[in-house]
Amino acid sequence: MEQLLKILSKSDNIPIILMVPACIVLLWLWWRAARTNDEVLEKSGIDGLITHMEGGRPDEPDEGGEAEPEKVHTWPYLVRVELIATLAVMLILTVWSITIDAPLEQMADPNRTPNPSKAPWYFLGLQEMLVYFDPWIAGVMLPLLIIGGLMAIPYVDVNPGGAGYYGWKDRRFAVSTFLFGFVVLWLLLIIIGVFCRGPGWNWFWPWETWDAQLAVASPSRNWSDLFGIKSYVGASIFGGMAVASYYAPAVWYWLKKRDTPTLRSLGLVRYSIVAFLFLTMMGLPLKMALRLLLGVKYVWVTPWFNI
Repeated sequence: MEQLLKILSKSDNIPIILMVPACIVLLWLWWRAARTNDEVLEKSGIDGLITHMEGGRPDEPDEGGEAEPEKVHTWPYLVRVELIATLAVMLILTVWSITIDAPLEQMADPNRTPNPSKAPWYFLGLQEMLVYFDPWIAGVMLPLLIIGGLMAIPYVDVNPGGAGYYGWKDRRFAVSTFLFGFVVLWLLLIIIGVFCRGPGWNWFWPWETWDAQLAVASPSRNWSDLFGIKSYVGASIFGGMAVASYYAPAVWYWLKKRDTPTLRSLGLVRYSIVAFLFLTMMGLPLKMALRLLLGVKYVWVTPWFNI
């Protein structure tokens, strides 16, 4: 437990320690609001939901005899709340900067590099992905796919439900995919990098003492080696077939369900983008499992790239 106390007391890790309970509380608040909105929408429809979101108190009827929902002006109600929140955050950061020293170390010395050498906490997810992928995949391709996927959301989202309010029933796939990618993958990789990676970037449980002399052999076998394929050409072909078979269910699903209302409204282009991004995201935990459980280094080996 001594090592865990050192990790928790390190000033670099304070944002992580605060982020974990903050994410739990915010997810709970989202879930409560989403379930409440789903219940109101199911009982009263979209008009009842709008009335509920705007306070549920109608104004006086207009000339036509219909009541309009009460409106809250941006000034001073919203601006006042934002001003108070800004002042509170500034106060917290001021007290934080006074009471906690900045995590600065000695001048860089090429003859004495820190071990472990960890990136800032917000980049630890990328550093952890370098364990399972080549640098060009973990450091270039995957971040570009993440950014590109987030930019593509407004163009591939054809579901009108859940626009302007929190909901779950109307957007099960979208919400589940985002939560899995952000919470399970991104935040979990950061937590692993903070609490479970020690000298040599070896795996240490938080309660284990770090051993700087520990030498762990890096996996050297590929996916084809598990099936006894020793030829380089055969391994390349077998790896390519494995990757193609991983994405093949998306093609099969389109051919089988393309006449359904959801896929018909989505279209082939948008479906291809969503399917590719989704399967690529799910490939990250799959590759992690192959590395940690079976010691597989690469699935597809070629003269130009390795996956």
